[in-house]
Amino acid sequence: MYGLITHLTAHPGRRDELGLCLLDPNVKRPGCHSYVVAHDLDDADADALWVTEVWMSKAAHDAWSADIRESGVMRSALALIATWGDTVFTRPIGGVGL
Repeated sequence: MYGLITHLTAHPGRRDELGLCLLDPNVKRPGCHSYVVAHDLDDADADALWVTEVWMSKAAHDAWSADIRESGVMRSALALIATWGDTVFTRPIGGVGL
């Protein structure tokens, strides 16, 4: 398995809109076991979100990333992101739902 945890900051006041765009049920994620979007509870960062992903493999994630860039399916979500924070790459070993 292949995992990513990414910190995103939306443009001011647009965090909830970004969260909804990221969770669009029409966006297919073949090879994705888990895709979770969460609010950052730190009041100092009211526009922040965390995205936690678990994929079957890095190749599955890379193929999906290439597909969304090519198709533009997530263009509306990408336009709402003010800054991309750090991404931590992980190798999930299991858990509830995996």
